Amino acid sequence: MDNKDKYLKLLSEKYPTVRSLSREIINLSAILNLPKGTEHFMSDIHGEYEAFCHILNNCAGVIREKADRIYGETLSENEIEEICTIIYYPREKLGLIKKERAISADRYRLIIHRMIEIAGILSSKYTRSKVRKAMPKDYAYIIDELLHAQKDEDDNQIRYHRKILDSIIGLNADDFIESLAGLIKRLAVDHLHIVGDIFDRGANADKIIDMLMQHHSLDIQWGNHDILWIGAAAGNEACIANVIRNAIKYDTLEILESGYGISLRDLTLFADKTYHGDNAMQNALRAVSVIQFKAEGRIILRHPEYKMKDRLLLDKISKNDGTILIDGKEYVLNSTDFPTLDPAEPYRFSPDEQNIISDLKSAFLNSGRLQKHIRFLLEKGSMYLRCNGNLLYHGCIPLDDSGNLFGVDLFNGTFKGKAYLDMADKKVRHVFFSREKFFEELDFLWYLWCGRRSPLCGRNIKTFERYFIDDKSAWHEESDPYYKFYETEKCCNMILHEFDLYSPSSHIINGHTPVLASSGEQPIKANGRLLVIDGGFCKDYHRKTGIAGYTLIYNSHGLRIKAHQPFESIEKALSENIDIISDSQLIETEKHRVMVKDTDNGRLIMEEIDDLYELLEYYKCNL
Repeated sequence: MDNKDKYLKLLSEKYPTVRSLSREIINLSAILNLPKGTEHFMSDIHGEYEAFCHILNNCAGVIREKADRIYGETLSENEIEEICTIIYYPREKLGLIKKERAISADRYRLIIHRMIEIAGILSSKYTRSKVRKAMPKDYAYIIDELLHAQKDEDDNQIRYHRKILDSIIGLNADDFIESLAGLIKRLAVDHLHIVGDIFDRGANADKIIDMLMQHHSLDIQWGNHDILWIGAAAGNEACIANVIRNAIKYDTLEILESGYGISLRDLTLFADKTYHGDNAMQNALRAVSVIQFKAEGRIILRHPEYKMKDRLLLDKISKNDGTILIDGKEYVLNSTDFPTLDPAEPYRFSPDEQNIISDLKSAFLNSGRLQKHIRFLLEKGSMYLRCNGNLLYHGCIPLDDSGNLFGVDLFNGTFKGKAYLDMADKKVRHVFFSREKFFEELDFLWYLWCGRRSPLCGRNIKTFERYFIDDKSAWHEESDPYYKFYETEKCCNMILHEFDLYSPSSHIINGHTPVLASSGEQPIKANGRLLVIDGGFCKDYHRKTGIAGYTLIYNSHGLRIKAHQPFESIEKALSENIDIISDSQLIETEKHRVMVKDTDNGRLIMEEIDDLYELLEYYKCNL
């Protein structure tokens, strides 16, 4: 028996009769002719929990658009805003309303009726079976009845559904509304793509991951900040020092101490004892920075193939006159406070530094919540994704100065383009899940964070210069040629073809580099072939970018990019029904509505239908 026969035999166990087989073929064929579900793309969240939470709850404005469509002519602006806020934050908003005045049965009835209407519009492009599966189990039967209420000759159905509502209101209306709100959000966005950088800068990446872990359907393309935390959780000392340095620099220590139970007490005590600044946190920043540069130097010395020897700077310091020699130019240092630096062995840890980094390594490896979150990133994440004709990745595809794919010499081979990202993906998973840690692979996680030819970094990072040198001429960070050529359609087509995407409607969806909208930069590049959706979620970027992030919506009608204005707070959204203001820009309208049969999932369904027809022929021939 060949593999095909074995497969059909297994399939026959699931569909043992012609009737069951026919029913499934009819069902799958019908699904193919439904509109595709809405995909929502987000990037560079950087720990900004409240803004992320709100955009996830309002589905990048999709819910408000549906509410406007249904009620734009019949309800006031305030009424539409209130029903939307109830959908975004049902329990919190109902609690606020109750503080002001009791909610009458008629008010509850009106809220539920409007939510059912919105849910009905959103559910219209899905099979009834899929909608039922999306419903909360405890209320599935009731919601299904309310969604499909029909007026009959004697109003029996109306009386029946009114009685259902009366019972809900009398028993637990708030819980029912919360469940209904969850269904609406689930129907509004069928699948979520996170195109990198959940961590750093903002304080609450851990809360964001908790929220993502509850999402019904998503994928993640790792960013350089995500890989940094993956490296730290795997025990890479240089990654650990970078994570701690970022937390001190951006004043987000709560994610380490409260979020993941990683104490910095020994580090701060050592820093106060060893360094001479007046500010305890600045001393801690100095201490961990020196540990970081030593750990990074050791990696660079172990790996000449990284071609990063110019980043070995501790041995270029002249403590006597407070200068450093970089690329033949002498710069004045803003401090000569390097008490643990041994000129004879500049990259060796002092005994205290060794104890601190060893204890921190143990803390990262043994933080249960951190390890759980990183495993989730690995299970749902990858270096890149091809989905429905689009190519998603966070950083770049390294190119040479002529705009061709750059070959990187690593692990006894030369890798470029798709092969490079495939190799990196495999190494990341192996080093994290392998019981035996290999230094070569563990070091590679740091290289992916900041290496000169890393596809997640894409620039020559100058952390030392920015910290120790006031002369800004030393700060320039040279970018990969990718960022020069990606403005051209020719380059983007080459990259798409490298990943076996040849459709004229394919796009690259990219994060990592904030789009400076305030300076007139556009997120749509290369004649629409490339979409950069990092508009600056992080509050530190708002002044620079002029907006507070981009998100992308891809539904059955086409692609739209949304530029979001800064979000004040969830508290203000609840008290004043304030939504994020979003400007929508149409990128591409499909000539024909995109159906399930036009998607990756549709192609899998068509293959399944072919197999079912083949099995049907076996049945008809009594085989």
